[in-house]
Amino acid sequence: MTSTMMADPVITLTGLTKRYGELTAVDHLNLTIHRGEIFGLLGPNGAGKSTTILMMLGLTEPTEGTANVCGIDPTRQPILVKRKVGYLPDDVGFYEDMNAVENLMYTARLNGIPDDQGRREADRLLELVGLSDAKHKRVGTYSRGMRQRLGLADVLIKRPEVIILDEPTLGLDPEGIKELMELIRQLSRQEGITVLLSSHQLHQVQEVCDRVGLFVKGKLLAQGDVNALAQQLFPDEKVKIRFSLSDTPEQLMQQIRELPDAVDLEYDRNADEWVLQANTDLSSDIASLVVGHNVRLYSLKQEKFGLDEIYLRYFQGSEAS
Repeated sequence: MTSTMMADPVITLTGLTKRYGELTAVDHLNLTIHRGEIFGLLGPNGAGKSTTILMMLGLTEPTEGTANVCGIDPTRQPILVKRKVGYLPDDVGFYEDMNAVENLMYTARLNGIPDDQGRREADRLLELVGLSDAKHKRVGTYSRGMRQRLGLADVLIKRPEVIILDEPTLGLDPEGIKELMELIRQLSRQEGITVLLSSHQLHQVQEVCDRVGLFVKGKLLAQGDVNALAQQLFPDEKVKIRFSLSDTPEQLMQQIRELPDAVDLEYDRNADEWVLQANTDLSSDIASLVVGHNVRLYSLKQEKFGLDEIYLRYFQGSEAS
């Protein structure tokens, strides 16, 4: 993330809380999202993601705390927030008997965009989302993936500063998810738009987001990139470094075992690799020792958590505790 992003927050949630009777749907949420960033809010159904989004859009009032979106308090100025934020719900509604251009023109008129400008923008966006060939077909004939693409064009036609996508991959096949995620990344970079992506599709979100936050039972457990999440959730987890060599002289292996912060060295027969567990990343130290012994280093990599594994291990740990 660039220093410009870090210096320019576009969404700030402070102590944001929503209660329905005795149920706390969102529990003192603190979150900052920076301009141009793609942030993934990840969690199971019922975690409070959609409630958080409704408060950010001014569609429901917080019980406690504040939301600031594009410099606006959505509770006090919900209409102004809606002008600056594009929202794509999990099930996009369109006029089924109208074609894509007509639907986009309708949205443009609602936002006070002149017809000639709206037509040009509709054509540009339909080209951008890959629907030019189908722009004169009735939307009622569109597949789920095509509707999601049209939904992106629909939120973009008013030139928002932020787009919020609530479970945009719901009902899509794996290839459709991959295409939509890549399209979201492309649009964010080309249009300079901040994206908040709410989802439970962990792997796909990992591929496109700059940062992610794990959201469970109304609370944000951890946030950051995948490495930062692993460090926050599993601070005592050892670093695992896998490497394979052309030869394993005893002196070399002993030196690797004796490296500062080294904990354990074992041979993985299935992978034909050595695995060093350590308190810090010792990859460069291993490489230097290997070169000094005139041994070929065939592979060297740090074993890193994937987002799916982080999520699974966290919940296994929670259930056991």
